[in-house]
Amino acid sequence: MFTIIRDLSRHNMEFLCGLLLFAVIAGLVIMSYFSPYGATDIYLLPADMPPDGEYWLGTTSRGQDVFWQLTTALRNTLYFGIGVAFLSRIISLVVGLVAGYAGGTVDRVLMAINDSVMVIPQFPLLILFYFVLKDSMTWTALIVIMALLGWSYDARLIRSVAIGLKSRPFTTQSVYSGMTMRKILVEEHLPYVLPIVFATTMNNMIWSIGMEITLSVLGFTDIETPTMGMMIYWANAHSALISGIWWWVAAPVAVIVILFLALFLLSMSMNEYNDPRSRLNRMGS
Repeated sequence: MFTIIRDLSRHNMEFLCGLLLFAVIAGLVIMSYFSPYGATDIYLLPADMPPDGEYWLGTTSRGQDVFWQLTTALRNTLYFGIGVAFLSRIISLVVGLVAGYAGGTVDRVLMAINDSVMVIPQFPLLILFYFVLKDSMTWTALIVIMALLGWSYDARLIRSVAIGLKSRPFTTQSVYSGMTMRKILVEEHLPYVLPIVFATTMNNMIWSIGMEITLSVLGFTDIETPTMGMMIYWANAHSALISGIWWWVAAPVAVIVILFLALFLLSMSMNEYNDPRSRLNRMGS
């Protein structure tokens, strides 16, 4: 893994730019742990103060410092995206590797489930879950639900790679040596699909964070937990743009753009690295 990062940093400008942008995001997340204010504290500061030396990004109509609120919201949103990506990667790996290696009936059953999940309209279903589980819809529950909806595309991609690995000589040798299917998948096949997993993780984070922001802006999540979407929700609830409090909206939107751009650049560079022809053209070796 460190070799891949080193090679990409040396030869891929998109990866380096994405890494630097993500470092900025990580720095803001780290700063959130040193916030002088509680995550849900309101009306502690003068309201609607524009950016200045004391309040770097101004204050909100709820008496909150936009900068420190932004760092906490970014931390929660990023952790949400990582949680969804982590759980959905596990599901996609298990389904994709097992389906590709086992074949036959197992493959058909798993792909039938996979394709059924793939065609489910995700956004209306998430709204339905919100109304059904409104009193118990925690962020943990939302992470699990979105992970269960976000694995199907990547599982099919992993399956296609696993089908090719099944016919490779080292797989046949592993079978003849008495290795179990679990050991073959974990020790022999998993290393080959990890680069794909890393690339799809970025795409899945973009999708999950985008869904969280959309749901939060519409008020379909816990409005008391600060996230990037909830910052925009409260700004809209207080008519921030109409009132001229532009910094309340501009700050989270700018950080969201930086976050999405960083994840997109990292994903694009990883996809290019996974293609041997593109990698040779870029690195010249």
